[in-house]
Amino acid sequence: MKKSRFALVVLLLAISFAATAQFTVIGRVVDSATREPMPGASVYCQNTTIGAATNKQGEFSLQLKSGGYDLIISFTGYQTKQVRINHTDEKIPDIEMIKEDKSLGEVIIKSSNEVKDGWEKYGTFFLEHFIGTTPNSAKCTLVNPEVLKFYFLKRSNKLRVLATDPLQVENKALGYNMRYQLDSFVYYYNTNISLYKGYCLYTEMDGADSLKRQWASNRVRAYYGSKLHFMRSYYDSTLKEDGYIIAMLDEDNPVKFNKIADVYDTTYYGGLDSTDEIEVWYPRKLSVTYTKSKPDPEYLKQNNLPKNIATQITYIELTGGIAIKGNGYFYDQRDLVTQGYWSWKNLADQLPYDYSP
Repeated sequence: MKKSRFALVVLLLAISFAATAQFTVIGRVVDSATREPMPGASVYCQNTTIGAATNKQGEFSLQLKSGGYDLIISFTGYQTKQVRINHTDEKIPDIEMIKEDKSLGEVIIKSSNEVKDGWEKYGTFFLEHFIGTTPNSAKCTLVNPEVLKFYFLKRSNKLRVLATDPLQVENKALGYNMRYQLDSFVYYYNTNISLYKGYCLYTEMDGADSLKRQWASNRVRAYYGSKLHFMRSYYDSTLKEDGYIIAMLDEDNPVKFNKIADVYDTTYYGGLDSTDEIEVWYPRKLSVTYTKSKPDPEYLKQNNLPKNIATQITYIELTGGIAIKGNGYFYDQRDLVTQGYWSWKNLADQLPYDYSP
């Protein structure tokens, strides 16, 4: 009898936790000028599998796991809107959509240096820096390359890539169809650094059970040691247990990194508060070492590194402090610049915020 009561208590606690670990956000999308509702607008959480279209009244409802998200709202002929939300935003104010200024877009296109044979000249180069060069990237396909436009700016020696429609990417390694609304992609030839920004909605692929098991296995391998895993470990205060070592560049020696004894020291770290987020800030470059898995042999080969390297190493620069939520979402994402292992893993190895291993 006691065992039955104990089991019942555990079950009730589990149900209670599941209820508190989720929240529902509702809202309405309207035209900014007329205030008329906009049915059929696309509403989704950036970098998740969660999205919907607004109903006849312009309303939407999304059920989300606890954490932070960028809510993306788009409608043909209107500027895309981005709203940061978390568990406190169950009812958000009306989202006002602004019509695009077509004349301004036409002026930009006419005055820019578009490369007419851009895909033939830069297509492979773009895919390598956007989707990646990992083993997973070899199983990814860009379905609609015709929507891309390439611009080479001689004065600043950089390549800029824009898209007239969202990119459709099939990731047959991880089992996702990805709808990526590319805001911009820029490659700086002087520094060999590429930066891209956009909004991604994931959709689960359908397949046989054996294929689904393979996708699940590939996702686990992609997750552990990733940026998403690192952010969640920092939030949960389990960096050491999860295999991470953080070191900071020496103030006087530009090639020496010193291990940080306490990564939760208030000099660099702000703990949980009413916002359910932590804050992290470091004044100099960091090295992040993941000790529980070796680098992919292909990474070592492509970067001419010794085969006996036993750990994955990433370098991070924070141009400002970042806030991290429990699901691994962090902001402002522009304030974090990476080099090394995480930079090698691009779109082909990324997982949505609602993924759990």
